[in-house]
Amino acid sequence: MVVEDNTKFEDDNFKKGNLNFAVIGHVEWVNFLKVDQLPKPGAISHSKKSLEYPAGGGSIIAKTLSDLTLKQVHFFTALGNDDYGDKCFKILSRMGIKLHVAWLDKPTRKGFSLIDSQGERAITVIGERLTPNYKDCLDWSILKNMDGIFITASDSKIFKMARSASILCTTPRVGLNTINESNVLVDGLIGSNLDPGEKFSFSELSLKPKYTIKTEGEKGGIIFPGGRYDAFKNNNPKVDSYGCGDSFAAGILYGLASKWNIEKTVNLAKVLGRNASQFFGPYA
Repeated sequence: MVVEDNTKFEDDNFKKGNLNFAVIGHVEWVNFLKVDQLPKPGAISHSKKSLEYPAGGGSIIAKTLSDLTLKQVHFFTALGNDDYGDKCFKILSRMGIKLHVAWLDKPTRKGFSLIDSQGERAITVIGERLTPNYKDCLDWSILKNMDGIFITASDSKIFKMARSASILCTTPRVGLNTINESNVLVDGLIGSNLDPGEKFSFSELSLKPKYTIKTEGEKGGIIFPGGRYDAFKNNNPKVDSYGCGDSFAAGILYGLASKWNIEKTVNLAKVLGRNASQFFGPYA
C-alpha cells in the first residue's frame, strides 16, 4: 500500500473535531541548542540559539491533539516536586492542556537536544523517566469517557483501564513487557524503525495490534497490515526533526478515533510529522 498525497489537511481546510482525548505518559525539561554540527571528540562547539521547554513524547502528543480537537485534552503524567516540575506544569497548563499529575519526591527528568544545520537532532536525557502509576491518586475514571488514548509511559494496569477508550495507541518505548502483561489489544503501535530503542519483532508481542506502523523519517515507513508508504515532500527547509515522530503518532490516534480509513489517517499523520520539522523546538 502506498498512501498518496490526495487528502489536504492544511490550516484552511482542516476543521477541528469534537473528540475527547487523553494522553498518559512522560515529560522532560529539554534545552534545545542550535549548532553548526553535532559535537565531535575533542571539539568545542558554540550554540547559536537555545530554547528551554517541557517536552518528551507525552507532552508533544498532548499538545498536538489539543490543536486538533475542540475538547480539552487530559494529560496524566508524573513530575518531580521541584522547580522544573513546577515550570512544566505551568507551561503545559497555559497551552490549554488539563494536567493530572503524580508529584514525586524525585528530580524531574531533564535533557538536551542538539540540532545541526541540516535539522537533525541528537538527544541526551538526564535522570529517571518519571512514569504515572495506577496507584497514583489521579482521576482515572476520566479514561472511560475518551474517544482516544495514547500511552507513552505507564504500567500494565493503566493499559487495562485505558482499553475502555474507543481507540488505544502506544509506542514500543512503553516496553513490550508492559504491553504484553496488560493482555489488551491496542489499535495502533507506532514507533521508529530507525531507532534501536524502538525496534522489535512481532514474535515479541503476545497480541498483534490492529495496526503497527514503523516510521522511517523522510523515507516514509511501513504499515502492518498494508505495506510501505512515502513521506510527503517538505517544500520548506527542515529546521528541527525533534517531535516529528510524536506528532505523526498523534495524527494516527486522531484519525482512528475519527473512524477514518487507514489511508486518510496516515495522510494526516504525515502532514503533522512534516510540519513539526519546520520550526525550532517542540511546539510551533
